[in-house]
Amino acid sequence: MQLRYNYRAYPDAAQRRALARAFGCARVVWNDCLRDRKEAHAAGLPYVKSADLSRLRITQAKHTEERAWLADVSAVVLQQSLRDLDTAYKNFFDSVKGKRQGRKVGAPRYKSKKDTRQSIRLNTNAFSLQDDGTVYVAKVGHLKVKWSRRLPAAPTSLTVTEDGCGRYFLSFVVDAEPDILPELETESGIDLGLSVFAVLSDGRKIASPRFLRRAEKKLKSLQRELSRKVKGSKNRAKARVKVARQHARVADRRRDWHHKVSTQVIRDNQAVYVEDLAVSGLGRTRLAKSVHDAGWSAFVGMLEYKAVRHGRTFAKVGRAFPSSQVCSACGFRDGPKPLHVRQWTCGQCGTAHDRDHNAARNVLIEGRRIVAAGRVETPNASWSAGKTRTKVPAQRVEAGSPRKGQPAQAGIPGL
Repeated sequence: MQLRYNYRAYPDAAQRRALARAFGCARVVWNDCLRDRKEAHAAGLPYVKSADLSRLRITQAKHTEERAWLADVSAVVLQQSLRDLDTAYKNFFDSVKGKRQGRKVGAPRYKSKKDTRQSIRLNTNAFSLQDDGTVYVAKVGHLKVKWSRRLPAAPTSLTVTEDGCGRYFLSFVVDAEPDILPELETESGIDLGLSVFAVLSDGRKIASPRFLRRAEKKLKSLQRELSRKVKGSKNRAKARVKVARQHARVADRRRDWHHKVSTQVIRDNQAVYVEDLAVSGLGRTRLAKSVHDAGWSAFVGMLEYKAVRHGRTFAKVGRAFPSSQVCSACGFRDGPKPLHVRQWTCGQCGTAHDRDHNAARNVLIEGRRIVAAGRVETPNASWSAGKTRTKVPAQRVEAGSPRKGQPAQAGIPGL
């Protein structure tokens, strides 16, 4: 399976300028190729092939006066930008035809130099790991990297990213063998919420840290200062970076906490079942800030890929399943209940229930039924998950920390 590992990079002034050129050239190639395909579609012409775009917008463009600066960056950066555009179009076409599961994917859009995130992607021909712990990037130089942990295998690709607050990150994709954990007898259903982040079917409750709510006072002060700056001034740019850094701290803390909790849940249970929540819909209600602060989608995504990595069973229970209406003791459906009702008694068997704990137990029962019926759509639907060599694409965020007592066998030689 494929895993992604992120590391903080610290380029010097010359390297930052070289990276800015690479970001700009990759963006220009993307926009030029996208424009050609949009114009061809509007004129009723056939879909422009990648080979024609590569020859016209990369090879020949380097010999023109207005695009001569494309030769200042590595050709791999430009080619990868075109391949990323091809991937975006393929995802869009598959989504329109119904071949791609999940939410509908929109058509590719133009990129702007004002975007808060700039990135380039490289293959092994354009970067290498050095013995002194640096990473060489073609036509950029040797980047100083903060190696927080060793890579479990040799990387197959590298993505260099600059975020909105000026930080640089190196994201490596590696092919790693599944790390199968010893089998357990315990299973768990999880009910996600706002007052309590998660309630497990065994009665344990995970408190919600509410990172955004705790940082609101500082954010309000910084945003108030930003609103008083003159638009276009350097002081406004400095104030904007301060706000972006504060938001980045909140996101980093939330991501780190999600990784720790999800890893612990996967280690403690052989099977994990969660409810498939409509997060995008809840994000448009008056609870939007609390919903986004909880980060349910990111947490469930971590549970899913870690279950594949460690040979656990993972399944999602449909969002239409009435987990809060059914008695987990006798199965009697007692009808819908307002959100302020946290305790209730079953009218059939008389069992007193905690709303969230009862929902978690119902999620566990329904998850077991789905697995028994063989209708799980996750890659690890069977108990033998992770024991095969099935290719699993790398997740968009970095992988969790390796388990203690199992050091990586590959990494930076000089680290």
